Amino acid sequence: MRQIDVTAVISLSLSLTILTPRDIQSEKQLICPKLFFHPSHSVIARMEVEVLFAHNSKIVTKCQLNPQSTVAEVKRQVYSARKSLPENRQAIRQEAKGKSLKDSDTMQSLNVRTGSKLYVKDLGPQIGWKTVFLAEYAGPLFVYLWIYGRPWIFYGDEKAPVHQTVHIAAACWTLHYAKRLLETIFVHRFSHATMPLRNLFKNCSYYWLFTAYVAYHVNHPKYTSPFTIQVYAGLAAFLISELGNFSIHMNLRNLRPAGTNVRKIPRPDSNPLTILFNYVSCPNYTYEVMSWFFFSVMTQCIPALLFTAAGMYQMTMWAIGKHKNYKKEFKDYPKKRKAILPFIL
Repeated sequence: MRQIDVTAVISLSLSLTILTPRDIQSEKQLICPKLFFHPSHSVIARMEVEVLFAHNSKIVTKCQLNPQSTVAEVKRQVYSARKSLPENRQAIRQEAKGKSLKDSDTMQSLNVRTGSKLYVKDLGPQIGWKTVFLAEYAGPLFVYLWIYGRPWIFYGDEKAPVHQTVHIAAACWTLHYAKRLLETIFVHRFSHATMPLRNLFKNCSYYWLFTAYVAYHVNHPKYTSPFTIQVYAGLAAFLISELGNFSIHMNLRNLRPAGTNVRKIPRPDSNPLTILFNYVSCPNYTYEVMSWFFFSVMTQCIPALLFTAAGMYQMTMWAIGKHKNYKKEFKDYPKKRKAILPFIL
């Protein structure tokens, strides 16, 4: 049993009698920091977390973190250890084949502690979203107008009167992709800076080849136009759908302040064309499908209808995914909304 050093206690008592209140508080903290710990001071628990490659579980680095460290900080430390893995090439996961974590997720929210393991997947070479969008939209504009303006290259010397519908179709195609290019530059705010480089070739192939397929048939010398009333009814519906699509894009832009990844529940604004937000989560896709459907009605062209069907399938997949994310992220998300088709899907 330890004995108390009486002499030391008496000496300490005498020294405290000549201290000011401020000195006493300082002295108390030195004597017994656990008992006299100032509430304004906080202890930051440090943790060491191993980061492994997702494909082979080999160690990449050991990150020095704290509970408030984010996934973005993990990516920075991984890049410091592996210069071949820039931050935009990394997908951080809690399981080797698990879901990728958000950059804003904290270690505390993920229940990560000392000894925990995280996994990094190399996403491969990256390219900016805006660059991909510009390439995939500029191509259809060039290809369609090339076939429309130089028919002899594709059809030889065969000549026939060009119907007014052919000119209207070229104008509609130009309007759509010019709008997309301008929206990419001035309207869209991307939540992610980059995507895998392979997407550039996949996306461009889809848009460019389908454009050539549609343009070849609509501009063919033997193309037969539908009745005038069908053409102009399809044109009117196409233009309304294009305006609706633009209105939704402007609404979504206003939801996210520049330079942020803020997410809110989209709702209609004063523009009546945004009322579709009351019925579907992704009305921009709804209007997009409508645009191409009415383009197909206007031209009465089967390749255009096939392009519409392929686009609708892909956009439906995207819409269902976004719809599920909205419901998961926002507890008060409107329950009556569908993904892309009001009351149906």
